[in-house]
Amino acid sequence: MKIACLLTPLSDHNLSLASQIGVEEIVATFPGTDLGVLFDLRKRVEHFGLRLTTIERFIPHHKIVHGLPGADEQIAVIQQLIRNMGEAGLTTLCYNWMPSEDWNRTSVTTRERGGALVTEFNAADKSYVPHGSDARSEKHTSRDELWNNLKTFQEAVVPVAEAAGINLAIHPDDPPLDELNGQPQIMSTPEAVKEAARLVPSERNGICFCQGTFASRGDIDIPKAIGELGDLIKFIHFRDVMGEKEHFRETFHDNGKTDMAACWRAYEKAGLKDIPIRPDHVPSMTGDSNEFPGYEMQGRLFAVGFMKGLAAGYSPEN
Repeated sequence: MKIACLLTPLSDHNLSLASQIGVEEIVATFPGTDLGVLFDLRKRVEHFGLRLTTIERFIPHHKIVHGLPGADEQIAVIQQLIRNMGEAGLTTLCYNWMPSEDWNRTSVTTRERGGALVTEFNAADKSYVPHGSDARSEKHTSRDELWNNLKTFQEAVVPVAEAAGINLAIHPDDPPLDELNGQPQIMSTPEAVKEAARLVPSERNGICFCQGTFASRGDIDIPKAIGELGDLIKFIHFRDVMGEKEHFRETFHDNGKTDMAACWRAYEKAGLKDIPIRPDHVPSMTGDSNEFPGYEMQGRLFAVGFMKGLAAGYSPEN
């Protein structure tokens, strides 16, 4: 696996830190459809001895998910993005099918170890905090419609990804509830993302294994799920939680409920040699502004060190 990082902000300071701690690949948010912008971004990342490989977050797709007017235009944007990624030598596009567009929490200032701030979800509190946009649609889209729209989307983009040499990785719903705010969700289990990756069969059509999302369900054997999904995994989000899907909080990588070493072994045994794996949401620590909850830099430094320790300690026999 290749240790990657999504840096917020994508500043020279953070790129320098990422390089110093041994990160190999950089994950960037949606850069638009100007190929020159993507080439400039790649060049800037390479200046720090890193590789730009992955795009995720803020990709315009809300109209596609809900089958709204303008869906075809958003599909065209994503097709062009994939072509550009191929031209620029990237490898992976992570997208989601969340009807609210991005992950949701009810708090971004919950106290964790030593007073660090983490995000929390409590289904009893209806004040959801969407991250990415406030794109809650007035239309409540049925499960069948969500599946049909997903298949239509994949039929349009999978051939483009095959031609461009780009892996597609669908992210599960976060929180992983069957329904959120009265709106059905369809990507809340490993079985669902597996089905999604097989709607349009292709080696390029895969999943993002978001370990923390599945751990927050409370009913999934995470190492077993990794082994069962195997080569469908094209991208990994490595994080942990405490609690279960109706009420959970995020944690430091060494302070949650999951056997993280067993998960690392499962990824290794699945043969995911060239797959990017990045620390996902991390606590905001002393000195962080918490302007970007879950994405502050100091927590990433800790997380990458933890991940490199797991990598160094892995052997096929253990």
